Amino acid sequence: MESTTGRTVAEFVAAGWGDRRPGLWFEGRTLTRHETAAGAAVRAALLADLLTPGAEPHIGVLLDNVPEYPMWLSAAALARATVAGINPTRRGPELARDILHTECRVLITERARLPLLDGLDLPGVRLLLIDTPEYDALLAPYADARPDASRATPRDRLLLSFTSGSTGAPKAAICTQGRLAAAGGSLADRFRVRPDDVHYICMPMFHGNAVIADWAPALVAGAGVALRRRFSASGFLADVRACGATYFTYVGRAIQYLLATEPRPDDRDHALRLGFGTEAGAVDAAAFERRFGVRLVEGYGSSEGGAAVQWSPGTPAGAVGRAGPGLVVLDPETCAECPPAVFDRTGRLLNGDEAIGELVNRGPNPFEGYWRNPQAERERRREGWYWTGDLSCRDADGFLYFAGRTDDRLRVDGENLAAAMIENILARYEGADAVAVYAVPDPVTGDQVMAALAGTFEPTAFEAFLAAQPDLGTKMAPRFVRVVERMPVTATNKIHRARLRREGVRCADPVWWRPPGEKTYRRLTRNDVEGPLAPTRGPSRGGVGGEAPTTRGVAAQ
Repeated sequence: MESTTGRTVAEFVAAGWGDRRPGLWFEGRTLTRHETAAGAAVRAALLADLLTPGAEPHIGVLLDNVPEYPMWLSAAALARATVAGINPTRRGPELARDILHTECRVLITERARLPLLDGLDLPGVRLLLIDTPEYDALLAPYADARPDASRATPRDRLLLSFTSGSTGAPKAAICTQGRLAAAGGSLADRFRVRPDDVHYICMPMFHGNAVIADWAPALVAGAGVALRRRFSASGFLADVRACGATYFTYVGRAIQYLLATEPRPDDRDHALRLGFGTEAGAVDAAAFERRFGVRLVEGYGSSEGGAAVQWSPGTPAGAVGRAGPGLVVLDPETCAECPPAVFDRTGRLLNGDEAIGELVNRGPNPFEGYWRNPQAERERRREGWYWTGDLSCRDADGFLYFAGRTDDRLRVDGENLAAAMIENILARYEGADAVAVYAVPDPVTGDQVMAALAGTFEPTAFEAFLAAQPDLGTKMAPRFVRVVERMPVTATNKIHRARLRREGVRCADPVWWRPPGEKTYRRLTRNDVEGPLAPTRGPSRGGVGGEAPTTRGVAAQ
């Protein structure tokens, strides 16, 4: 676990001064490490004059992955200021709330983003448009600035990183210079990052994945970075070849997009040696390595930094790694430690009802809180421990198995199930490009299992597949299967589970279901929803399985 003491991000930024090696690649342009350090110094000097004394030194960055993004991160470190990464998929009052909640005095953006800001009331916020002559004129007087890291301290607040929003309203997690530098150093050591490495940043930089796990290790190691404005599966290999990228970070859906591209004979013609991320799943990770020759290392870490698990050699299939000191799996109601998970020889979890609980860090951790959100902090720090909000189980040897978010727990016929474990099984289905499992209400009590599947769904083949899976428990088979053309995702390419749960069976996509006692799947109809599935927990909403909604919530057929 990284600490929050020691070195600063500012000193690593300043270390680039005088280094004429290539340091940043973007759309055919290359900047040296000296040029990026100089650019950071210019912006830090401007920032010192822009910020009002006594006010919070916060700036918002509403940009794609363009060179200005890491330059402003670096500038903030030098100026002892704080960057709030603003999510460009937010709209209207929610977008304004993010900017005002983080008390941004300056908002760095570009002309293409101005429509997002139309009509928003942002008192006291100054806009800087990076693609205008006025911006260039603002920077010009500071052209001779040099990076000075002498005033920065490890305790300086550097980042306000909003959580992804896949499970609820975003919160802005605090990250100091010391924690970011330590995290970057830890990953640089773990993956033996060298100065001649190039880190490919294709995940959005407003999220912690790209900054903490991609930009920071490169900065600490003196390596280069290559920026992709937005992730593109079709442009991935061309990018990594053009800049000689050796490392990248990902979330699971991005790996699925890459695997969905047409295979080519030159898929292994590149310098990539490692991908680091989350949620790829064992099936996709193995397929990625077979095709591209690149090992994917799965890691577990909360956005807030309160808990982390590292994979190591000998980790069993399906596990994320061994629990370190202080990491335990607790029953969230009793705070008692859950019994060890017991698996049969096929890998089926036999005691999920008692073994699955919330992953908690009872030891020291670098969680630094949320900006102006004491209620969220209290929820995270119950009993003086750090509660991750993630479901897990731990076997007798101390290996942890991720089971989803706490919102992903399903209660079926009195038995607790974990969505992530069911997803890992369904991912083996030959027709599945992507799978998400979630709970929908049972008309009487508890939940029923629903799966969204992107790819090819053939009911008879799917039924045969389910019957052939030895680790699929009797309660795990999906009652409903929603067939989607593309899986809904958040701005950080994570599957948008909250939306899937919210829409349930009343959605625009075809839904198949297997009624109780039956062995075959058939299309869900209005009669099904108004008959055996009639809700008893409130009014229905929306259409059903590809049918248009009516005032009654179900379309006529």
